[in-house]
Amino acid sequence: MKKDSDCTEILVGKAASMDGSTIVARNEDGYGPINPIKFVVHAAHDQVNATYHSVTTGVTVPLPDHAYRYTATPQADQHDGQYEEAGINEFNVGMSATETTATNPRVLGYDPLVHDGIDEEAMVTLVLPYIKSAKEGVQRLGALLEKYGTGECNSIAFNDQNEIWLFETAGGHHWGAVRVPDDTYAIVPNQTVVQEMDLSDTANYLGASDLSDFVDRYHLNPTPGHFNFREIFGTHSEADAYYNTPRTWYGQKLFNPEIDQQPTDQDMPLFRHPSKQLAIEDVQFFLSSHYNGTAYDPFGTFASGTTREQKRYRSIAMDRNQCSSILQIRNDVPAERAAIQWVAMGFFAYAPYVPFFTNINDTPANYQNTTNAVDVNNVYWLSKTLSVLIEPHWHDFAEAVNAFRDGCQSYARGRVAQTDAATTDKQAMTAFLTAANAETAGEISHRTHLLFDQLVKQGLLLSNTTWEKGQNL
Repeated sequence: MKKDSDCTEILVGKAASMDGSTIVARNEDGYGPINPIKFVVHAAHDQVNATYHSVTTGVTVPLPDHAYRYTATPQADQHDGQYEEAGINEFNVGMSATETTATNPRVLGYDPLVHDGIDEEAMVTLVLPYIKSAKEGVQRLGALLEKYGTGECNSIAFNDQNEIWLFETAGGHHWGAVRVPDDTYAIVPNQTVVQEMDLSDTANYLGASDLSDFVDRYHLNPTPGHFNFREIFGTHSEADAYYNTPRTWYGQKLFNPEIDQQPTDQDMPLFRHPSKQLAIEDVQFFLSSHYNGTAYDPFGTFASGTTREQKRYRSIAMDRNQCSSILQIRNDVPAERAAIQWVAMGFFAYAPYVPFFTNINDTPANYQNTTNAVDVNNVYWLSKTLSVLIEPHWHDFAEAVNAFRDGCQSYARGRVAQTDAATTDKQAMTAFLTAANAETAGEISHRTHLLFDQLVKQGLLLSNTTWEKGQNL
């Protein structure tokens, strides 16, 4: 099963965030509503003469002799690959892979996709354990794709303490990447989004070694005098207008409400300066949103949209949500506790985000014991089961669900502050943070089970077959 098909991503530069963090965040969505996910950590280890072999494409890639520790959110059933998707390594470098995009047919005519190269399934595994900065991530992944090729069109994001880089593939062997300006945010909605590039400015732009020559050789640039990656390699289809750009519109509506745009506009800029600095809660709200407060909300919560309007655009939170990761690298605390991976599983309109410090040697059992069979003793299936209960009765359950999520959000914030304030020897930090994560996750799991109990009991009172004694006698 291919893990991802259509995801939503938001990137926030350190001067655009309230606390100076760099933030890379993405929802992992699937082709269908079911694809069990777990959250794990891989220990650092030596691996002399090791290779990686992909069970999906057959490619074999030699590996460096040492792998750094890193977290990941792979699929539980790995018969067709790991799809590790998102994590942070021991050097506080985050990687999120991938956001499915599209290359236009003209480009694919000259550089077709290959089916024995490096696809989404392998990217985190081949890159994150071997890099010490976000820019190194771009360079390593770019070199691998130029050598082995790829059979998919994807966007990948990297962050470290100082920088965020957005990497986009183009055809089978080409790619371009841009450094996100510190004082901006960017939204990526399953569409090629990188715009103007200056490949001579390697501090801010990188690309395949023959990118300019390839474009010139095949006359691919429709705007001479500019090098607009989106115009050269991307698409501007009717599907983009209804499936992709509305998500950018909604995010920019949230964070720049003064700007007048339409959901189907095809010329929205990638980078925006937010009208106010953004917090983790803003990122969580966006990734959990469903056009709230507009006529396009499929729940019809506050706006009076018609049934047609409510289903016009692809929602951000939806039944195909699997796992969401917010990769936060902070600048106001020591490096050994600066990296946090906020994880939510299930349908994100209902699921809380849990903060996991990533300088750890283990993850909580109910985050790593995910099974293919439904089992509410693991977090993935508990969250998915809740969505089955909640969605048909959203307006009956909304007050309880929102109170639950708000309570978890406040608790999570408090736990991060409490953990930051603890005095711990550096040598004991990994064990301390592992235990702190377990306590945080345990409390939120407990609260989730209490919500489950409450909603099951409340739901039993909502049956259409309820019959009061003496009714209609």
